[in-house]
Amino acid sequence: MILLERLEKFAQKLGEVEKELSNPGVVKDQANYQKQMKELARLRPFVQALQDYKRIEKELGELNQSLSDKNLDSEIRKLYEEEAADLNAKKEKIIQDLENELFKESDPNAGRDVIIEVRAGTGGEEAALFGADLFRAYSKYAAEHKLAVEIMDSNLTGKGGVKEIIFAISGVRAYSFFKYESGIHRVQRVPETEASGRIHTSAVTVAVLPEADEKEVEIESKDLKIDVYRASGAGGQHVNKTESAVRITHIPTGTVVACQDERSQHKNKTKAMRILRARIYEMMQEKQHQEVAKARKEQVGSGDRSGKIRTYNFPDQRVTDHRIGLTLHSLNDILDGHLDELVQALERHDREKKLTDAA
Repeated sequence: MILLERLEKFAQKLGEVEKELSNPGVVKDQANYQKQMKELARLRPFVQALQDYKRIEKELGELNQSLSDKNLDSEIRKLYEEEAADLNAKKEKIIQDLENELFKESDPNAGRDVIIEVRAGTGGEEAALFGADLFRAYSKYAAEHKLAVEIMDSNLTGKGGVKEIIFAISGVRAYSFFKYESGIHRVQRVPETEASGRIHTSAVTVAVLPEADEKEVEIESKDLKIDVYRASGAGGQHVNKTESAVRITHIPTGTVVACQDERSQHKNKTKAMRILRARIYEMMQEKQHQEVAKARKEQVGSGDRSGKIRTYNFPDQRVTDHRIGLTLHSLNDILDGHLDELVQALERHDREKKLTDAA
């Protein structure tokens, strides 16, 4: 079975990673150490599944050998047959789960960390407030899957909303959990300030960018224009007193990134470069995808931010994903970070479409 052959390779790779991590000198290169630790965490579930599969196969072999005895007591036979059916069901579930996980792995960006940009669109303060709701939902969803969240930059409103917030999510397959969130998120609800009780429609845009490292996206210093200035808005006593905020312009592409959340100019510059690298990597991918049969527009996970992907209707407690026609009546639960049902439905649709296209 091809699946088992691939898992055996994963087991071999796991051994190599464990051997490298056992070397005391590996911690001296923190970047490599973190990379190997992430690879270790990625491979372990696959290897554990392989071990479980082999154990079940062994138990099934022993049961089948016992069942082949024609003199076996009928009551015992019945128990053995029930146990064999249970083991076969477990084996099928392992295979199904593995196929789903390997499908996720087929995305070249699956193992990457991700940078997410949430921006208030039409709707003024209502859009900003919903942007804050989305950020909280994503943060809780990340925590649920043991992923780390780091705010890169933010522009807040006085009422608790966000005009813009950029944050990184890191951990095993972070991109896979959030890849389907790119697009326009529309919200329909009655604002607290609306005396007449009319439903207000606003929108928030979400961009999900796989993070790239310095080797993948080489940015030359001569191509950068770096400006420093005094931070504005929330930030403590350093605001308007030190030039800690950084704005970087990538001259060849015209991409502009600004960061001011940190007190340190150096930290802001580091974060700005990470965002810039992710945006340029996204541009590179977009160009490649356009060259390959416009694949981005044809797939559910295209990340196309020009169209409405989801509507959140508060009066009906309804969330509708327009790409797959799925409606769930669990809005509060979803905004509390329980996105798995949505994400898994999008994954199934994506997988089925790719299998159909390949047929």
